[in-house]
Amino acid sequence: MSSSPQPPADPGVYLDDPRRRPLELDTEERRGPALFRWLTVVMEHLIATILVALIVSVSANVIGRALLNRSLPWADELARMLFIWLVFIGAAAAFARYEHIAVDFLVRRLKPRAAYTLYLLQHLIIATLMSIMLWGGYLVISRSTGRTAILGVPWNLINVSLVLCAAFIVAVSVWRAWQCLTLVRQGGPASRGER
Repeated sequence: MSSSPQPPADPGVYLDDPRRRPLELDTEERRGPALFRWLTVVMEHLIATILVALIVSVSANVIGRALLNRSLPWADELARMLFIWLVFIGAAAAFARYEHIAVDFLVRRLKPRAAYTLYLLQHLIIATLMSIMLWGGYLVISRSTGRTAILGVPWNLINVSLVLCAAFIVAVSVWRAWQCLTLVRQGGPASRGER
């Protein structure tokens, strides 16, 4: 009796949670609110642009030091500002795409109603924490009048990245919490004829 080799398991089985599908934003399949999908695509393009600018800035400084024996202080300052924007815009885009690290061992084993209750709790906590960050960011912006040392860029131009990130995550969290509440009341997507 010969046994044929088994095809490798689909990694999507381990990476994708089918219960999370109603909560996901997908630009290709047009799932989720259009505004969130559009903003996610804009953020991803902005991330690519910032990354290129960051590489150019750091490379210019390295070349200046190595070949010209002269440092470019503005390049370090620009790289710091770009990195701050990259972190916050990247965090918001990753949240929209459900790409942050998560432990879903428990939620995959729960019944649909319990799983969506847990998702609801998760997104309410996220919305609360991001609202606190949003308020803190607003306070920082309202009290900040300084400029960067070399380029003279207003600090508020840098600080606004935190506010935009937190506002976007709050909005997506509230939408996901509402979706979860709807699914809990209906008993999950299976009762609506979805997979």
